[in-house]
Amino acid sequence: MYFLFLIGSLQTVFSQENNSIHWLSFEQAVALQAQEGNSKKIFIDVYTDWCGWCKKMDKNTFQNPEVANYMKQHFYMVKLDGEGKEPIVFREQTFSFVSSGRNGYHELAANLLQGQLSYPTVVYLDENMNMLSPVPGYLTPEPFLKIATYFGDDIYKTTTWEDYSK
Repeated sequence: MYFLFLIGSLQTVFSQENNSIHWLSFEQAVALQAQEGNSKKIFIDVYTDWCGWCKKMDKNTFQNPEVANYMKQHFYMVKLDGEGKEPIVFREQTFSFVSSGRNGYHELAANLLQGQLSYPTVVYLDENMNMLSPVPGYLTPEPFLKIATYFGDDIYKTTTWEDYSK
């Protein structure tokens, strides 16, 4: 009986691992995309350590099996600390931390969020690293998947968001 319980527990662990998102650094995602011939878009979760809504989105949205499976198939998944201290080189430009007030911000986060530093904000980039859209705010799995599908399935190329979201 214990043996069957142990096997069941291991199957649960493996299925949880298969349903979880493998987060990359920005540099890793860019390198993978180049190495694999631009096969996927890039999704960036811009967060901060102090952001309660960011933590809630990690727990409730990104750990949802349907969300995790869809995102793994269509995107390289990046976590980007909006207040990260490490420089990031992208398109021959170095983005660094800028001290401002008590915390400061990372220049790449500010660039991706188009100067609107609010957390959480997710950002969608196409296969050529062009901005599709930043999407600010906490999202539960259902509206998150609707937006992710709009970009991940290339619906944005033929249908406006207004028509799609009806």
